[in-house]
Amino acid sequence: MTASADGLRLLRAFVLLLLGAPYAASSTAPAPPELKATTLRSFREYVARTEARNQENLRADAFLWIDQLPAPAKSADRESLQRGEIVMERLTGGDTGIPAEIRGGMIHDWRGIVFIPGATLAHTLAILQDYNHHAIYYAPDVERSRIESHEGNHFQVFMRFRRHKVVTVVLNTVQDITYFSDSPTRAHSRSTAISIREVVNAGTPEEQEKSPEEDNGFLWEMETWWRMEERDGGVYVQNEAVTLTRDIPTGLGWLIGPFVSSIPKETLQFTLEATRKAVLGKSAY
Repeated sequence: MTASADGLRLLRAFVLLLLGAPYAASSTAPAPPELKATTLRSFREYVARTEARNQENLRADAFLWIDQLPAPAKSADRESLQRGEIVMERLTGGDTGIPAEIRGGMIHDWRGIVFIPGATLAHTLAILQDYNHHAIYYAPDVERSRIESHEGNHFQVFMRFRRHKVVTVVLNTVQDITYFSDSPTRAHSRSTAISIREVVNAGTPEEQEKSPEEDNGFLWEMETWWRMEERDGGVYVQNEAVTLTRDIPTGLGWLIGPFVSSIPKETLQFTLEATRKAVLGKSAY
């Protein structure tokens, strides 16, 4: 086969991949149960170590992750935040000792901070907990949202996510969320997606959820840590999201790696920007 033919074959494979063909293959050839168990076990160990790090930081009074940086870096990041920028970093691997690419899947771990000038902690919390209107605040990424149950600082929330990047992916999720008050000026929350189901033919009479054995692996698991601190004439909002997706087919990583790995970063950046916009809009319903 000539070099040009090889290139044409790879290009055709790439187009099919973006259109979902290789992902759809998982519906006809699901991963063996032992592989899924191994993938989930690695992810849950990663989450346990991430949770331990977050709890240790809270006990050490390192409330925002930039507080742990050397003075020059911390000062530079605070200046960036005050200018309206979002400060982000990728954590996957890091101090957990577990690599991003695990057997059968990929772990994505990003955290970021945004500063909301003139905001108060109370109003920021009111926006974050106003789940019945998140489809307004976080559109178009959040298409539907509603509180399923609420008792005290504990919420169970339905959210439908829609994400478009060449292909459109629609996911029905149920989130289990608990808020904690750390002081009059600080609060944090912990969220786990207890259900994630891919939706096909969304918005049509043929709409239905795929079974876990049939889904394409765009998002298998999602864990989130939020922190909010009122300070410097506004509120700092920090979000860390750890997600699990399927792995990349062998030989095509150089083609689609950036496509897959960019989505968690872009989603986090959008979420922080939308949070700032919603709080500044003073539009809690």
